[in-house]
Amino acid sequence: MTRWFEDIIIDEVFVLGSHTFDAEEIVRFATLYDPQYFHLDAEAAKHSHFGGLVASGWHTVSVGHRLMVDTLFAEEERLRAMGLEPGVSGPSPGVNSMDFKVPVRPGDTVSYELVVTDKRPSNSIPGWGLLFNKLTAINQHGELVYRANLVGFSKLRDYQMPLRLKIMLALSNLPVLGPLLKRRA
Repeated sequence: MTRWFEDIIIDEVFVLGSHTFDAEEIVRFATLYDPQYFHLDAEAAKHSHFGGLVASGWHTVSVGHRLMVDTLFAEEERLRAMGLEPGVSGPSPGVNSMDFKVPVRPGDTVSYELVVTDKRPSNSIPGWGLLFNKLTAINQHGELVYRANLVGFSKLRDYQMPLRLKIMLALSNLPVLGPLLKRRA
């Protein structure tokens, strides 16, 4: 998230954009990353439980992730244009759940949205907060094709490290005390 933890609004919707999947792209992605017959061969896919060619779930996820990153970069630029300093985002510690509900077929246009559903300061990394996000992908028929509950880090704007942590950090970097302190941790 390119906003400071303190500026993140719960339940704000970020429209990430849409993508139309075509057969050539589906086969190209599958050839590289998920070479199963129902992603690779339209004729063979007719005999699968899908009844035709479908995009890999990982393809659907990857497109949504790219749209999310592009949207967050655009948000960073928008904030800078307003004279504001964007926040600092961190990595994701993981995905809590992921569901593929309806297959994505050639010609489907999938629209993605991200909503921050909750947030809290991190218990393990001082100066950072955790964001709990819901990512959804809906096809042109209004059907949910994919959803995930993601976690991400966002830096706290005004965090001041407590003096005892500053002292412990300084001591842990000393050649003699550092190894002793790290063994105790």
